[in-house]
Amino acid sequence: MGSSFPGSDDVYLFHQGTLYKSYRVLGAHLCEEDGSKGVRFTVWAPRAKDVSVVGDFNVWNKESHSLQRVENSGLWTLFVPGVENGDLYKFMVLTPDGYELTKADPFAFYAECRPKSASRVFELEGYEWQDADWMEKRAKETVYEKPLNIYEVHLGSWKGKEDGSLYTYRELAEELVEYAAEMGYTHLQLLPVTEHPYDGSWGYQVTGYFAVTSRYGTPHDFMYFVDCCHRRGIGVILDWVPAHFCKDGHGLASFDGSKLYEAEELYGWGTMRFDYGRPEVKSFLISNAVFWFDIYHIDGLRMDAVASMLYLDYGKKAGEWFPNKYGGNGNLEAISLIKQMNEVVFSYFPHALMIAEESTEWPLVTRPTDMGGLGFNYKWNMGWMNDVLRYMETDSLFRSWHHNLLTFSFLYAFSENFILPMSHDEVVHGKRSLIEKMPGDYWQKFANLRVFLGYMMSHPGKKLLFMGGEFAQFIEWRYYEGLEWKLLDFPMHTAFHNYVRDLNHFYLEEKALWELDHGWEGFEWIDCHNNRQSIIVFVRKSKEKQNWLLILCNFTPQYFAEFRIGTPQEGSYEEIFNSDLEIYGGSDKKNEGILETEKIPWHNQPYSLEMIIPPLAFVVLKQKAGK
Repeated sequence: MGSSFPGSDDVYLFHQGTLYKSYRVLGAHLCEEDGSKGVRFTVWAPRAKDVSVVGDFNVWNKESHSLQRVENSGLWTLFVPGVENGDLYKFMVLTPDGYELTKADPFAFYAECRPKSASRVFELEGYEWQDADWMEKRAKETVYEKPLNIYEVHLGSWKGKEDGSLYTYRELAEELVEYAAEMGYTHLQLLPVTEHPYDGSWGYQVTGYFAVTSRYGTPHDFMYFVDCCHRRGIGVILDWVPAHFCKDGHGLASFDGSKLYEAEELYGWGTMRFDYGRPEVKSFLISNAVFWFDIYHIDGLRMDAVASMLYLDYGKKAGEWFPNKYGGNGNLEAISLIKQMNEVVFSYFPHALMIAEESTEWPLVTRPTDMGGLGFNYKWNMGWMNDVLRYMETDSLFRSWHHNLLTFSFLYAFSENFILPMSHDEVVHGKRSLIEKMPGDYWQKFANLRVFLGYMMSHPGKKLLFMGGEFAQFIEWRYYEGLEWKLLDFPMHTAFHNYVRDLNHFYLEEKALWELDHGWEGFEWIDCHNNRQSIIVFVRKSKEKQNWLLILCNFTPQYFAEFRIGTPQEGSYEEIFNSDLEIYGGSDKKNEGILETEKIPWHNQPYSLEMIIPPLAFVVLKQKAGK
């Protein structure tokens, strides 16, 4: 990615917060100047008394290559001939107080593997992409009326090797991508792959925002991973962390001896908040969002901890924060940044997925900025997640008293474009795995989890499940070791794994489960009031009038040989999905043959039919064509 001396336009836009591809100017770029090949180094350090670049090429001699100050810009730059692709380097920054700081490049594309921390010169150009069909197809489709079933993955612990080494991007491109496709997922969402020093942060405490982590290979290796995903029909979403960064000495903190990237107050966990009001920080963060779409062809960003950015009083007590100029608790600078970022990303990449992890009732998160919204196109439905997990953790004997936890989400289900998340956060820190959250004996645990995932798959909104949940791992997720794939040697886990695979493919095949996800036209209650038996019945609809599904969920172990439900249309119905089948580990109670309606009004519907209700089961009926 060639670069030249920063032009006046670049300098101006950088200081305006509108240099949206600043990674093409700042950092280390292989280029040719005055007939010599080498690297131009450019860094922002406005308060520094001096900046030099040290590395392999000058035996880490701080006296060898001092950068030149770009007048009235806060930028420093120098072309160093002879520097080659792969060379290590850092910036030596002399602070106003006379201290020397050795810093990694904030715009570096690659870095040494932890615990080492130097930046590494890397030429991003040269990878030959093979995903033209995917990119063309993506540009023609809208995300709202398509299936979105996300498999959330931490690359370092998806699978373990016997020798303790990590799977590489290229190995994962073969195994993980094929697995996701076979299981029926549409997208992979990766916990942060930006460079970070501490494995235990899971990638959420970043030092290198433009550097894909070297733990698993090179930037070109990661391009190969994304490429393989696209060629297999799988989209890629990255977890992105603009809310805070770590305070490690080689990172962004006190970069030139002053608070340059960071705000005055800490974020939490000893990390630093970005100064969202500083134009140069806006250029940095917005450029970083653009970078991953531009250079790595990714399909979406899931923005971590949005609520902590939006609220001045987030996580603070009275007296620890000050209201904004309007007397409110909204962080006006962060709000402005978020809106600007989404506008810019969609201007470059109209079909991107911009997803907010936002856990409050902040209005219009997924509405366009010109309508007063934040400009995301999806938001995690944290309220639904908390409610249904509370319900599922309740013993079935007592669920009738908590029926509202199943149905409350419909009071706001269409106020935003939601993704229903069962993420990594729900299976760590003593919260227990999904299967361990389920009450009852061994059989009931699996049955509960089957009906729960069936309800999740049929509830309006797109879907996300963290790795390990698809084969009912019993222990919590551990970032330092692979998932317990050996559980697939046990019949119930294999049966459950097959259930999730079949449920995923059923979801993909049935338009009614995703085509009208974001409005009442795609959903209708048949019975939401049966708390006594803990049974709910509803309809999911597609754009085609005859293509709709009648869905029933039984949240108790009670079996009903004859159970009447209302139907909106007369005709013949057949069971097309049942979580209680023997092949899934169930009791094999099922509706065989054709179910005919009778003209008996029921559940405020003109027709009804009698059916078998299996215990702790998710059952789907469909009207036979022409009936």
